[in-house]
Amino acid sequence: MNPPCGRCNKPVYPTEKINCLDKYWHKGCFSCEVCKMALSMTTYKGFEKKPYCSMHYPKTSFTIVTDTPENLRLKQQSMLNSQALYKEEFEKNKGKGFSVVADTPEMQRVKKTQDQISHALYKEEFEKNKGKGFSVVADTPEMQRVKKTQDQISNIKYHEEFEKSRIRSDAPPPENRQYEDEVQPSNPGQLSQPVRQMHPAPVAPSSGGKRYQALYSYMAAEADEVSLAEGDLILDVETIDEGWMFGCNQRTGQRGLLPANYVRPV
Repeated sequence: MNPPCGRCNKPVYPTEKINCLDKYWHKGCFSCEVCKMALSMTTYKGFEKKPYCSMHYPKTSFTIVTDTPENLRLKQQSMLNSQALYKEEFEKNKGKGFSVVADTPEMQRVKKTQDQISHALYKEEFEKNKGKGFSVVADTPEMQRVKKTQDQISNIKYHEEFEKSRIRSDAPPPENRQYEDEVQPSNPGQLSQPVRQMHPAPVAPSSGGKRYQALYSYMAAEADEVSLAEGDLILDVETIDEGWMFGCNQRTGQRGLLPANYVRPV
């Protein structure tokens, strides 16, 4: 870890470090405590772990020559020199913005580590907030894929409900029925069976009647019913009521009742 500067307390990097008076200094901060003149390892004088120039180095006892015209001239000259050096250094660094150590390998490593930590924190926050409602990550590819899948599932359920309601609307009303048959279709895709009412078995119709074709397979639930396979041709069809018909299965030769919503006219 980079040590702090003895004057500005900011980190001191290896390229601009001065180790003196048991402290570390920036080159620009290593100056006289009184006149702020820039010092070097050969021109400074230390007192109480602070650097001074030779002119302003504290004396153990004051003398009458401290304020002589010569000393005053030297002090003024030192201040002028310090201002000139400061202005020259300022002109050199003007417009550079960050210090020259911004792109050192150490700084690049620190920046890369900070980016990795930021990415890890972002991912952790995303996992915590996933599914809690609206958030700043609502438009990520993962959330878009989940939304698309949910829309497809909703469409499938809507079509299922629509088919079920359409089948129920084709069935006869439940009034005045004597009993019901609750036999389920052999396949999930088949229509539900209509409500069957008690009717006397009709007399076999003469040949040349209406012909129907089976749309779905149907397994007979009673002895007077006819089993169907998808595509079977039904001959001599006679309508009994809105839900049931009487006919002959050409494939099996069996005659009997069959559900009206399982066949279509040919």
